[in-house]
Amino acid sequence: QVQLVESGGGLVQSGGSLRVSCAASGSTFSINALGWYRQPPGKQRELVAAIASGGSTVYADSVKGRFTISRDNAKSTVYLQMNSLKPEDTAVYYCNVVSGPFTIATLRADFGSWGQGTQVTVSS
Repeated sequence: QVQLVESGGGLVQSGGSLRVSCAASGSTFSINALGWYRQPPGKQRELVAAIASGGSTVYADSVKGRFTISRDNAKSTVYLQMNSLKPEDTAVYYCNVVSGPFTIATLRADFGSWGQGTQVTVSS
């Protein structure tokens, strides 16, 4: 089973940038699709970006054009570069292995247990 550890969150002003990382253990990292989720305060967790093993990507409409997901299979790490951040991007960000038809609406997290996530706070 893959273990995932998120890092890189912090406090940033509106319009700023931040990159969060997710380090994975497990020999199957390179063959899995991976996704970044976020959970704003008082709201449900939502998938915002995913990357397939071959590098194809999908994004939620709310982050399209501002966020970029990437992966480094040699380092077993997936990244989320976040630009033009808005206060509504404030959330705890998590990663997970995902599977299913490759759209934001249909991908599902493989693992029921989640890591600690990393807090991203955008001030106005």
